[in-house]
Amino acid sequence: MNLIYHIVSATDWAEQEHLPDYSADSLQTEGFIHLSRQEQVNDTLNRYYRSVPDLLLLHVDADKLTHELKYEESTNKALFPHLYGPLNKNAIVKIDELN
Repeated sequence: MNLIYHIVSATDWAEQEHLPDYSADSLQTEGFIHLSRQEQVNDTLNRYYRSVPDLLLLHVDADKLTHELKYEESTNKALFPHLYGPLNKNAIVKIDELN
């Protein structure tokens, strides 16, 4: 299994829980959904979500994604996975609470 990860607020997740696909706000504003490799999750949490409560970590099997996944360079020169389309929920294998 080729796991990648997405951080989402519990509120945002609950609003789309009944849908077959998940669309992060970044899909509309940037054209893709931000994801992380396992070793990038803690840095992403510390950089962007330090004071955000009620977060969930989605464990995503990249091999089951139905839209294009690209690894692209970020501001710190690291390669991050970006999903160019909604996240099909059947690719999510586990959800952890991050509180």
